[in-house]
Amino acid sequence: MSKVIVEVNNLSKQYRLGQFGTGSLSHDLNRFWHKVRGKEDPYLKVTETNVRDSKEQSSYVWALKDVSFQLREGEVMGVVGTNGAGKSTLLKLLSRITSPTTGSIKMKGRISSLLEVGTGFHPELTGRENIYLNGAILGMTRKEISQKLDEIVDFSGCENYVDTPVKRYSSGMVVRLGFAVAAHLESEILVVDEVLAVGDQAFQKKCVGKMKDISRGGRAVLFVSHNLSSVSNLCESGILLESGELKFKGNIKETVGHYLSNKSFENQLTYDLTRYEEREGTGDMQFAELSFLKNGELSKSVCIGDDLGLRIKIRSKKEINFRMAIHLYKYDETLLSNIENGDSNFELEAFRGERVFEVTFKDFNLYPSTYKIGLWIGDAISGQHIDMLRFCGQFEVEDGSTKVNRPLPLSSGVIYYQPEWEIK
Repeated sequence: MSKVIVEVNNLSKQYRLGQFGTGSLSHDLNRFWHKVRGKEDPYLKVTETNVRDSKEQSSYVWALKDVSFQLREGEVMGVVGTNGAGKSTLLKLLSRITSPTTGSIKMKGRISSLLEVGTGFHPELTGRENIYLNGAILGMTRKEISQKLDEIVDFSGCENYVDTPVKRYSSGMVVRLGFAVAAHLESEILVVDEVLAVGDQAFQKKCVGKMKDISRGGRAVLFVSHNLSSVSNLCESGILLESGELKFKGNIKETVGHYLSNKSFENQLTYDLTRYEEREGTGDMQFAELSFLKNGELSKSVCIGDDLGLRIKIRSKKEINFRMAIHLYKYDETLLSNIENGDSNFELEAFRGERVFEVTFKDFNLYPSTYKIGLWIGDAISGQHIDMLRFCGQFEVEDGSTKVNRPLPLSSGVIYYQPEWEIK
């Protein structure tokens, strides 16, 4: 088994909320007095967790609370969680940008990190000068940087601008240059935050390939991203953070699955869509209710070969010529299919009031997993959004189909086919 190069034990980070006033001195004196008397820091007894949308009674909050995990050489670990879960705080602690309140971090080897756009870059210096500056900040010698300069510039794709001041670069170009420097440092650990989202699709693909090469070379990568498809494809293990606490750690498929089940609706027979807040459109028509059917009966799960039905209730304030679409997503929120009523030559008529539609997928053939549904209503001519709900329900495809005579793990595919075989 590969050796552990990062060991995090009971790591916690506490911040004080609001503006710092004269009260901070009294808190410092209080802490010092407790320390002299051999007593516990009084401000470490605060139990408030880091919840962005609720008002806490205390002026202190835990950005991280008792987080423990290990990272081995050659391992690519993904860190997932909602905004404010503590992901960036964790990476800043690992990168020694800030120090922990309690707990410890043990690392064997150098660490290179890319946490924010333009970290360590001076806007008045040229790209070439910033490569030397940023490389020195990351721990590279001038000789190392010079040896790899051409390779760094080529990887970044900014050769024409390398002697231009960085203040004239776009944010995407800064990310390209920053990642190129960090990726070419011969460190044992590479830490990458969400900044890759700024780059274009081609560069993101290039970065993912580079991180795979890094891991194959025995170096470890800690990767934070909201792009669950990239996390699933790149990482082999993962940890889930929620309100500063470690909620799950395991292989990346299980970690992403826990994250999605926590942040979305639980499997239900019927979803009340009138309470759904994350919607777009004019609101002249709205989805009111969604139910899942198995062979015509209410059910939250189906098997391969069953008929999957969607019962959709819509309320309309006025008569509008409209189109309707169903978006089918994989568990990692990858879009599998965009299905419109016109695909089945089914015409929709304008109406006022309430109407229920049933859509049936005969002989359903997706592999066992969790799937999500999105719904859309648009103007029949302009396509303008009238009501759009990206993720408004989920259902399960389970094992046990009489049509299948072998195990169907998620990793082996998405669509199950039974073609006709013959020898000629």
